[in-house]
Amino acid sequence: MHMGTTEIFLIAMLIIFSVPYLIWRFGNTDYWAPLVVVQIITGVLLGPGVLGRAYPEYYSFVFNPQVVQSLNGIAWWAVMIFVMIAGIELDLKKAWEHRRESTITAGLALGTPLLFGCVAAIGMLGYAGWIGPKAQNWQFVLGVGMACAVTALPILILLMEKLEILRQPIGQRILRYASLDDIAIWGVLAVIMLDWERVTRQLGFLVLFAVATKLFRMLMVRIPETDRWYVSLIWLAIVSFAADWAGLHFMVGAFLAGAVMEADWFDQKRMDFMRQNMLLAIMPVYFLSAGLRTNWGVGGSAVFVAAGVLLAVSLSGKLIGTHIAGKILNWGPGEASIIGWLLQTKALIMIIFSNILLDKGVITNETFTALLLMAIGSTMLTVPVVYPKLQRVAQLIFKTS
Repeated sequence: MHMGTTEIFLIAMLIIFSVPYLIWRFGNTDYWAPLVVVQIITGVLLGPGVLGRAYPEYYSFVFNPQVVQSLNGIAWWAVMIFVMIAGIELDLKKAWEHRRESTITAGLALGTPLLFGCVAAIGMLGYAGWIGPKAQNWQFVLGVGMACAVTALPILILLMEKLEILRQPIGQRILRYASLDDIAIWGVLAVIMLDWERVTRQLGFLVLFAVATKLFRMLMVRIPETDRWYVSLIWLAIVSFAADWAGLHFMVGAFLAGAVMEADWFDQKRMDFMRQNMLLAIMPVYFLSAGLRTNWGVGGSAVFVAAGVLLAVSLSGKLIGTHIAGKILNWGPGEASIIGWLLQTKALIMIIFSNILLDKGVITNETFTALLLMAIGSTMLTVPVVYPKLQRVAQLIFKTS
């Protein structure tokens, strides 16, 4: 029986939503692998490296170019909205109020794994198949290094909600640190993406963006909240288009679109509801599209070794950085370890970051696969490691009080 693109697209959507949910629900994986992590892993399994190799005819039938193109369109818009929300939720006012603590911690929590990751990337340059065709060595080294330093702010929020510390003082502190790191991540990405052949266009974009932002902010404070949600999506499309036209990538534009908005323009419950619905209804398509880009071309073992090394340098860098910060700032027992483990959560933002590097030819599919596996590993470790640590700290506080 011949099937049209619409029917095959719906089969793909059925697989995308049903398989991860069934694994998550019946496998009872929530403690060590929340649904969002299962969706990412399922995306990898459904990609060419696993399903495509085991069942090439079935894979090419379901995930044919027309279907993949349709899925990519949904995925782009979904992740743009998600990144915009992450930008809106940056709380720079609180970071400024606690600027010494925030800058020391954020700087060490970002700088140490960045340094370790750059060293690992320099090692990868000694082997063929890792650096992208359009990259200079410094772009590859800085890109991989920053991927090791990334903290996934949206996923971090979800995990802290699960651990019931999001609204507690330690949770708010961690959000401040992650917010500052988030700004640095997108700033470094803009540097990596800087195209000297289009530098005039990029400078022009920044000037126009500054002017447009002032006008946009004047408009937003004058309209009701219900209109702000709709206007923010128009603003998102405009800024993302302009950033991509200038050569900075539409995802940089999506972050900038959200970063210039104030969180108190929107009801917090509605913001949380929107983020949760994005994760439920649209983001699984993005996770699948990321999985479709995985590749084991340099050999499966080499990709797994690279992923293991990158995970090790990311974890050690983050934990060393937060422990140094804890010594400087005189944190209580166990705080540095808890903060370090939470800040090493990667998942979504690192996948977005790596996708951009892949799109721009800075890394290869093999490097992207290694980074994706590293992101999965880091996120799966978070709750099982942090939960017992929180319990021990709570018991210590109870005994000393």
